[in-house]
Amino acid sequence: MPVVTYRDALNQALQEEMQRDDRVFLMGEEVGVYQGAYKVSKGLLQEFGEMRVVDTPITELGFAGVGVGAAMVGLRPIIEFMTWNFALLAMDQVVNSAAKMLYMSGGQFNIPIVFRGPNGAALQLSAQHSQAWESWLAHIPGLKVVAPGTPYDAKGLLKSAVRDDNPVIVLEGEMLYNTKGEVPAEEYLIPIGKAALKREGEHCSIITHGKMILVALQAADQLTKEGIRVDVLDLLSLRPMDVEAITASVRKTNRAVVLEEGWEIGGIGAQVVDYIQRECFDDLDAPIVRVHQVDVPMPYAKNLERAAKPDVPKTIAAVKKVMYLDQ
Repeated sequence: MPVVTYRDALNQALQEEMQRDDRVFLMGEEVGVYQGAYKVSKGLLQEFGEMRVVDTPITELGFAGVGVGAAMVGLRPIIEFMTWNFALLAMDQVVNSAAKMLYMSGGQFNIPIVFRGPNGAALQLSAQHSQAWESWLAHIPGLKVVAPGTPYDAKGLLKSAVRDDNPVIVLEGEMLYNTKGEVPAEEYLIPIGKAALKREGEHCSIITHGKMILVALQAADQLTKEGIRVDVLDLLSLRPMDVEAITASVRKTNRAVVLEEGWEIGGIGAQVVDYIQRECFDDLDAPIVRVHQVDVPMPYAKNLERAAKPDVPKTIAAVKKVMYLDQ
């Protein structure tokens, strides 16, 4: 299969869906002339024109609302936020309009809209630009939330999101755009709501999502050298979440480490732990361990930022802890 970047995989998805359906359009800051803050929309303005690739002012609340209105009258907008940190300004439209319109209209209005953009920390962007928003968004009934961690998953999930008749949040990893992976040349879709087992083992399950999948796989590689083989389960979809895949993995390994980029309190990992204790309590041979960001705003200093983030050594230590190998 061709090897492409995460950025180009998303670009392919946008191009293919806009070619397939002329109701699909892209709107956001710098998506047109500048070709996207991360160049995800490269070439789209030239191919589809300014009616379908719409540059906006710095008005997240405004253009998110325009997108919701467009979806209500039959179009299929893709709203790009330069970063999900900026999307805080648009949360009223995302949470109170897009998520609730089908319910509050008694089923009269589907809202086929995609909200997408980079999520989480990059390098030294400090506290206001380094936040992982998935637990906020997955909390809301009416939204679907996906978090692809590889180019293959990014393309397949974005295409599925565009075709969905509900509001879908696509959380792209801020540090993933230059990462590379195999992406089929032929068309494919990845269903929303299904997890993917990225590595098979029998000693412990690492359950994760988004760019933490790369951390989990690196940890798995190192653990294999020590004779420890782990399942690495990529959730892919955070709402709905694939509870069957989670329970199948944990029932096989009898141990679980839940790895996430966000903070501890109210995090996605807390929901995963709840599913495990409800469905797999009698299968567990050790308490579940979570690996997450330290409970502080993201520091700017390199050394403090590194200390705050979840990483490979912390993940390996967690696996060894649930296997009682750290004593």
